[in-house]
Amino acid sequence: MTTTGSGGRGLPSATVAALRCSVCADELGQDGLALRCPRGHSFDLAKQGYVNLRRAGVDAGTADTPEMVAARVAFLGSGHYAPLSQSLTATAAGLAPGLVLDAGAGTGHYLAEVLDAVPDATGLALDVSAAALKRAARAHPRIGAVVWNLWQDWPVASGAADLVLNVFAPRNAAEFHRVLRPGGTLLVASPGPGHLAELATALGLLDVDQDKEQRLDSTLGGHFELADRIERGTRLVLEPEQARQAVLMGPNAHHLHRDGLGERLAALTEPVTTTASFVVSTYRPRAEAVTR
Repeated sequence: MTTTGSGGRGLPSATVAALRCSVCADELGQDGLALRCPRGHSFDLAKQGYVNLRRAGVDAGTADTPEMVAARVAFLGSGHYAPLSQSLTATAAGLAPGLVLDAGAGTGHYLAEVLDAVPDATGLALDVSAAALKRAARAHPRIGAVVWNLWQDWPVASGAADLVLNVFAPRNAAEFHRVLRPGGTLLVASPGPGHLAELATALGLLDVDQDKEQRLDSTLGGHFELADRIERGTRLVLEPEQARQAVLMGPNAHHLHRDGLGERLAALTEPVTTTASFVVSTYRPRAEAVTR
């Protein structure tokens, strides 16, 4: 995977063209190391190459911390979730999209792999965590990284994206639908039944919801129709540090002091054999969203 990004040199032009001012919704243009709209609203690019279009701070506890990001980089770099990457890239390569918007992109790991598989595509990474987007901005030279809260209306032009990725991240169905062009594709990855179940049992974590796919279809059903669904699973043997990374890169990292989870993680000394289970769902936007 390409790892040299365009940090410090601005965002890819196709990404800038898709963005809108988060204050007035006008078009944005790049002016040196800032994005500006015709009405004078300006957003500086961070030295790491991402831009923050938010005007308000992030609620404490909602964004990935630097420690969570470091754990995710180390764990994903080990290749344990390669079957998920392969499923995403195979689907994306068959679509040959122009603009790929990754909603909840995190470090940009999956978006970068998709861009490697589709040489003519450009990526737009949205995430609420600036710590994660410091990595995403440099994960691939064709990624533009933008700090944004996915639950708010996105600073992205309607119909701008050919493909929306959503990998283990919050799902804003209305915005998925709005930013996709007619005939575009939504690709959602979620944990499958029994995902990391043995690890969860060993550490006293919550199990994956067995009705997750049904709830996913219900959440998206007003705006999308399910076109395809595949399940991938693999057995993992995690060294103690990798098992800790698998936990620390997710939401449980915010709750290490509850019920002794931090102590149980620290006490791991033996490898843990567990199952990774992924569900990749392909959706097509409805011509008209259904009001529910």
